[in-house]
Amino acid sequence: MSFLDLYMNNNPLITSSDDDSEPVATIFGIPFDATHSYKPGCRFGPDAIRDSFNNIEIFHPDLGIDLETVNVEDLGNTRHTAVASEMIDMAKKITTELVAKQRQLFILGGEHSITYGTYTSFPKETGYVVFDAHYDLRDEFADIKLSHASYLRRIVEERGSENILHVGARAFVKEELEFLTENKIKTISDKQVRDGQGPALLKDHISTFDSVYSSFDLDVLDPAFAPGVGNPEAVGIASRELFDMICTFQNTRVSGIDIVELNPYHDNGATASLAAKIISTLIAINLSKN
Repeated sequence: MSFLDLYMNNNPLITSSDDDSEPVATIFGIPFDATHSYKPGCRFGPDAIRDSFNNIEIFHPDLGIDLETVNVEDLGNTRHTAVASEMIDMAKKITTELVAKQRQLFILGGEHSITYGTYTSFPKETGYVVFDAHYDLRDEFADIKLSHASYLRRIVEERGSENILHVGARAFVKEELEFLTENKIKTISDKQVRDGQGPALLKDHISTFDSVYSSFDLDVLDPAFAPGVGNPEAVGIASRELFDMICTFQNTRVSGIDIVELNPYHDNGATASLAAKIISTLIAINLSKN
């Protein structure tokens, strides 16, 4: 039996073309926020992103790509659980099955702990770029090791730090900084992004990989641009700075993407729109290479 049959609710919500062509990308959601510590509600993020995607313009004249004419496959959401270990196991099994199809894959969260299950299901040589206001390198948070605040530490413990680039951190504790330094995790700081160095530094890093997985924690953005997140942090980067960096992926295959920490309860629509724009842009960039 397929794990998709076992774990997915099979209720796609993204409006796609009606033709029977091969999907250009696959999307599924993981509505999990059981370890969240500040503003719970991220489990409702996947459907809020879908609703926004269905209502924004998805024609990209600069790339010559119109997503209204392509098939974007939406598998719906995973079944709900409040147990982190069960969620991680489910995410790994589903993602592993989908990676084998060699199609661009988008995972909608949910809190950032989902990434421990999804990224580690990609080949080990896959590069990892995360945009996040936080390092998420605590050993544990609230006595929990499988937490949104410690997921990246679990990835480093399992896979090492060689392929990791962290972009945009501006809020962390001493323990995380020590672990970051000890493991020589590469970073582009929030200040470097605001000083205009982000695109060049990111382009240089990803040029060493054949394939990259990118994780977007929406709190990397200043709350003025993205108020609807679980852990907002003031004095962040602007949405235009984020998309300037996203454009550097044009020469790199981005095989996996997750978008996490959207909290619709605290959003005015801007955050969901940004998330939908990330999906649309990365699909269009991928298609423009063909």
